[in-house]
Amino acid sequence: MKKILYIFIPIFICSISIAQSVPNYTIIDGDTINVVDENNLKQGFWKIFGKMRKLPDYQPDQVIEQGKYANSRKQGLWTKFFASGKTKSEIEYKNSRPNGAYRTYFQNGQIEEEGNWKNNRNTSDFKRYYENGQVSQQFAFNSTGKRDGRQTYFYENGQVMIEADIEAGKEKFVKEFYEDGSVKAEKNFVDGKLDVANTKVYESTTPVKEKKPEGVVEVVKVSKDEYVNSGDFKGDGKYKMFNRNKQISKDGFFSAYRFMEGKQYLYNNNGILIKVKLFKEGRYIGDTPLPKD
Repeated sequence: MKKILYIFIPIFICSISIAQSVPNYTIIDGDTINVVDENNLKQGFWKIFGKMRKLPDYQPDQVIEQGKYANSRKQGLWTKFFASGKTKSEIEYKNSRPNGAYRTYFQNGQIEEEGNWKNNRNTSDFKRYYENGQVSQQFAFNSTGKRDGRQTYFYENGQVMIEADIEAGKEKFVKEFYEDGSVKAEKNFVDGKLDVANTKVYESTTPVKEKKPEGVVEVVKVSKDEYVNSGDFKGDGKYKMFNRNKQISKDGFFSAYRFMEGKQYLYNNNGILIKVKLFKEGRYIGDTPLPKD
């Protein structure tokens, strides 16, 4: 009887070892995807489904993102999708870090932002757009991630808002325009600092009319992830709020925890500031130019 036990025990152990070394994979429409090798590392083309992430609004069999893995690290082009199925972003990766060309999209399918990413910073040419497809910002970055050369901001109607000549991240000359195209200001800089003596400001040739709010009043509340940099937030009064990434999110006046007046800062999934919304009397009245830094 003991001999029989000695024979079966090593066979049982061997069978476990063999089972653990067999790669896992999925076959969809005849294609082999989502391979996990014998070392438990992701390899080849992968599709991340809703059932794997359990994100709100995504169905279990809906693709959230897809791309290639090499030893469990993202490599090459990865595409993310909105819950609607439309493309959300297309980003080149190297060892699971954005590296190369990327493009993000609005829900309506228009391009939101496009450029190149390396070592956690933008390099080369960069563009950001309004939802109507008009260019909002057109920048140039050097290899170290500093803005370098002509930088241009646009109004939503396509008119130039700001033209800035920057060298290695420092401003040299900035020319600002009113929305009607007339010059608003000409500013010279010395070593990145404003030269007040050589700055000119001009009155608009067209009377400036404050934008009137349209449609439903936008109600913006403080989220549970936001906090003030000092003191306690009481829900009323002037506060500067920050998000969980320690980036400014709201700066202005609150009433009963509702944001009433000031600036709301919005960021994309990469933590890059994409919009600054201006509020007055609880109404969204338009966007302000993004900070130059």
